[in-house]
Amino acid sequence: MNEKKFDPRKLQKLNDPQRLLDIPPDYIWEKLHIEKPGVFVEIGAGTAFFGVAFFQKFEPSTLYACDLSEVMINWIKENVSSQYPGIIPVKTEEHTVPLDDGIADLVFMINLHHELDDPSLSLGEAYRILKPGGTIFVVDWKKKDMPEGPPAKIRCLPEEVKEQMVQAGFKDINIYNDLQKHFLVVGIKGNL
Repeated sequence: MNEKKFDPRKLQKLNDPQRLLDIPPDYIWEKLHIEKPGVFVEIGAGTAFFGVAFFQKFEPSTLYACDLSEVMINWIKENVSSQYPGIIPVKTEEHTVPLDDGIADLVFMINLHHELDDPSLSLGEAYRILKPGGTIFVVDWKKKDMPEGPPAKIRCLPEEVKEQMVQAGFKDINIYNDLQKHFLVVGIKGNL
């Protein structure tokens, strides 16, 4: 098992309600300025724990819960999609999401960035599937030692994420550091 990748055998940790206190959907939403939620794409959805929270709160028409783990995809099919038919599990590869260009109003990644072998490829893929004017946000662990989360040495800085977003073509990128354990980086795909 790659030390950077989440171990699917620990998937119940992903469903801990404490995670919604550490990363409150309302806090994120107020930074996004999305008028009318349409299609959301979560890359690295895991059990779609945050996908469900965003789906319930903001009512997009569809949320694609993307993950490269077959275990996670099957878990979503068995435990989420039956209750929320608008949440559709999608099996991905590390840097490719099998969705059409320009379909999403919002693409998000929560606690995934530090796991990526080449984050710029994943951000390029997010750019591709976003509509012009669409929003991306990345939440990840602050780069400091703490009891939860991955080792500090594999965590990334929000400034690195911002620079990778710039290289992928995103504009109006903002960093927010007010959460205790996590940072938030938000960007916009420019109108073409």
